[in-house]
Amino acid sequence: MSDLEPKLWSLAVEAPLRNALTYSSPEDGTDLVRGQRVIVPLGKRNTKAVVLGPGAENSEFKIRPVQSVDLESPILSDHFLKWLEWVSQYYVHPIGQVIESVFPPLPKTSKLRKSSRPAVVPTLEPQALPELTPQQSEVLKNISTKPEFSVHLLFGVTGSGKTEVYLRLLDQILKSNKTGMVLVPEISLTPQLVQRFARRFGDQVAVLHSQLTDRERTTQWWDIVEGRKKILIGARSALFCPIPDLGIIVVDEEHEPSFKQDEKLKYHGRDSAVMLGKMMNCPVVLGSATPSLETWKNASEGKYHLHRMTHRVENRSLPDVQIINLRESKEDADEQKKKKALYQLPSWLHSDLFLAIEKTLARKEQVALFLNRRGVAPMMTCPACGYVHECPNCDISLTLHGRNHLVCHYCDYHETAKEICPSCKEGEMRPIGVGTEQVENDIQKLFPGARVARADRDEIQNRADLEDLIEKMETREIDILVGTQMIAKGLDFPGLTLVGLVLADVGFNLPDFRSTERSFQLMTQMSGRAGRHIKAGETPGQVFIQTLNPDHPSLTYAIKAEFEAFAEFELQSRQPLFYPPFGRLASFRIQGQHLDRVQEAAEKLAKRAVHLKSKNPNFEGIEVLGPAEAPMAKLRGQFRYHLLLKSKTGKGLTSFCYQIMGQEDWLPAGVRLSVDVDPLHLL
Repeated sequence: MSDLEPKLWSLAVEAPLRNALTYSSPEDGTDLVRGQRVIVPLGKRNTKAVVLGPGAENSEFKIRPVQSVDLESPILSDHFLKWLEWVSQYYVHPIGQVIESVFPPLPKTSKLRKSSRPAVVPTLEPQALPELTPQQSEVLKNISTKPEFSVHLLFGVTGSGKTEVYLRLLDQILKSNKTGMVLVPEISLTPQLVQRFARRFGDQVAVLHSQLTDRERTTQWWDIVEGRKKILIGARSALFCPIPDLGIIVVDEEHEPSFKQDEKLKYHGRDSAVMLGKMMNCPVVLGSATPSLETWKNASEGKYHLHRMTHRVENRSLPDVQIINLRESKEDADEQKKKKALYQLPSWLHSDLFLAIEKTLARKEQVALFLNRRGVAPMMTCPACGYVHECPNCDISLTLHGRNHLVCHYCDYHETAKEICPSCKEGEMRPIGVGTEQVENDIQKLFPGARVARADRDEIQNRADLEDLIEKMETREIDILVGTQMIAKGLDFPGLTLVGLVLADVGFNLPDFRSTERSFQLMTQMSGRAGRHIKAGETPGQVFIQTLNPDHPSLTYAIKAEFEAFAEFELQSRQPLFYPPFGRLASFRIQGQHLDRVQEAAEKLAKRAVHLKSKNPNFEGIEVLGPAEAPMAKLRGQFRYHLLLKSKTGKGLTSFCYQIMGQEDWLPAGVRLSVDVDPLHLL
């Protein structure tokens, strides 16, 4: 190419294109650099793109020039861009759409609109530094000696002071003129954490998560990118902020499934954070009282550094955990029947838990009741013919809210419940089971003087609702909190001494090999909310777990807080089947509005997979399972089939996915194909 001819560039265009596109330099001769954001023509419109590097001639298409350079956006560093390219390749997602996640939603210069929301980061008075426990000091010292890339599992019981270790590590990072990133699994954990960080670091803290307005997100993004703030706290998407001079990444509650995104770019925040730390050559700290088995295996084998914190701060007691067996003997059942009649208790509430609530309220302490089901009841059925009200768009029963309001929690379909069965026209429709709304109603009747609040997605609609709820719990304006898993993790309320799990069995029998692990984690985390501020020697907090399966493995280990024994048990059950962490999975979802086309596409995909495996010896270790109907065979009007790939070593799995997908020109019209590498949910 002569100096007069325009240079060619490989660009990641913000569009659902598998590969980068080639463009020539702008007509004014401006030279481009890797990581620069530009405006390019695509079809009949203009779109954004990022320069990946020099491009190659492509005779198939007419090469068009870059229209202009986006002078507002920062140039992405080579290390950060390499990480974005890794995310795209590993999770089999178009590079342009991965890079799209990087930039803020609004232009930097657009007018600031007034917002009625609270301040993103509050201004708070600093507090005196607490004295570290010997275990905290030891962990801090050991992590601090490794300033370059290394992965650390901070395995500490609930209330052991993991957050204080994060704060001290970040203080060291700030003193070395670097920045830090702290990831939390979901918005519900952010307000209390932000307050603690704001008290320690003042105006150095920025926040990024989905509950911010577009203007708030844009302002926070620029504050970090331009160096006005040095610590970024956020949900998983905060990883995509090109934070300069990154010195440490903390992933709090690393075991949480919500670190995995289930739609579009199906990346895992924890795993992606580890890779970002490697690219940026900085340490990554993973914190949990109940680590994921993937992380635990890495730590046990020495791939990650393991740091244990086995005691609560100030030697505060762990709570007493009691199992309430709802499958009683005849004598116990008769006794329970008398007590229920005496106290006028609802069917879901055992008298032991009722009496514990009564005593806790008498001591002016707080109670939390946990149930992972919203609404009044999870289904309505006809006892005469067995008819169940189901969603017409999804393969799931409708949930009862209020007296007669039926709702689908997946597609938001609504209808009014009928008293008489619409199928047999004779039986009376009855609610089956119990949800948080029913628990709240019953508790208000049993304890009319108590101040009761509910925390689920129906009640907590936005950031302001959540912050208001947390404040009322902290100031003890709430006596009894009823909630879903929203209240199960990470929150710290000094007055909360009694926790009740209304029905622990909800997650036991899901068709997913991780259901036992998730149940153990949820029970341990929920138990950890009780009595966090009760001093050594005082009566510890209490946890009551109501269950129909008292011998379930997740329960037998959770009541003794024996994570390591549970992990050994669960790993032994997975190893023969090569389930993660011993092997790797990739899940394909085939979906569309026409069942016959979805079935046709699923069969074609399976045939492509079997054929490729037979022709290429590199793929011998990959097992093809399916296709089959997904456990939720219809969702939001879309029929769904799954194909699962299982690899004993993980070698070649991503390449196998790319090759069987091809250009997707073989798919029937109206059928969509998506792949989830390292899936967490198989429903």
